[in-house]
Amino acid sequence: MRIAELYGRHDPVISFEFFPPKTDAGFRSLFRTIEDLKQLDPGFVSVTMGAGGSTRTKTVDLVIRIQRELGITAMAHLPCLGFDRPAVGSILDTLEGGQVQNVLALRGDVPKDQPDFAPPEDGFAHANELAQFVAARGGFSIGGACYPEVHPEAPSAEVDLENLVRKVQDGAEFVISQLFFDNEKFFAFVDRVRAAGIEVPVVPGIMPITSVKSIRRMTALGGGSIPNELDHELSKVDEDDEATLEVGITWATEQCRELLDRGVPGIHFYTLNRSPATRRIHDALFRA
Repeated sequence: MRIAELYGRHDPVISFEFFPPKTDAGFRSLFRTIEDLKQLDPGFVSVTMGAGGSTRTKTVDLVIRIQRELGITAMAHLPCLGFDRPAVGSILDTLEGGQVQNVLALRGDVPKDQPDFAPPEDGFAHANELAQFVAARGGFSIGGACYPEVHPEAPSAEVDLENLVRKVQDGAEFVISQLFFDNEKFFAFVDRVRAAGIEVPVVPGIMPITSVKSIRRMTALGGGSIPNELDHELSKVDEDDEATLEVGITWATEQCRELLDRGVPGIHFYTLNRSPATRRIHDALFRA
């Protein structure tokens, strides 16, 4: 199933994101998590790829296995910085051979251990170039990323929006947002996106908070922010993982409820390879 065709058909599309584990035991654990979340009937799941394409084989193998063995539509993240065009073509050939029809076209992060990293000569500098390449090849539904609170490397919100327009013009059929915790910032972003002429689905990305330290680091690196009310609640439960989990589930549930009430096309959950928080949020939203 092509993911772009899922949005707008019936109910909002619920989807989950995972990352490739480092060990065989981790893979077995992840498959149990995905099997658990399969019971929630997700529209699709996605699998990330490490900076510079460092988990290329694991990502490709995992999305093919998920689709073949679990019968769930799967999407491979494809960061372009680490690959030249022939390498991307090879990845797409493998995915197509595994009957995977969906990719998330990303620029990707520079590997932290390679300060002098540079894209290959016959490579891609930006995600829109990758989207254009995949679109010209054909055979795939192409997603992209967006930043409700501006990409951390963008010089301004205006430039960030121009880059998003270019990405959609070059082939992205839907975009999934970076995590955020303030719905008003998301809806204000969507208004700006629509005013710029972008008509593709804009899907909110939601991450249930499970660690105060981790979420502060993620938002600092990713250009996001934590609302004062949430920050106050997190300050009260710092170092208490169980209490943090409860705060995170409560906040994410209310976020999702409002997002759905206001007509978003779907919700993409950043699961961190765990099912309990996502399952509890889903149950609160759809089984009440």
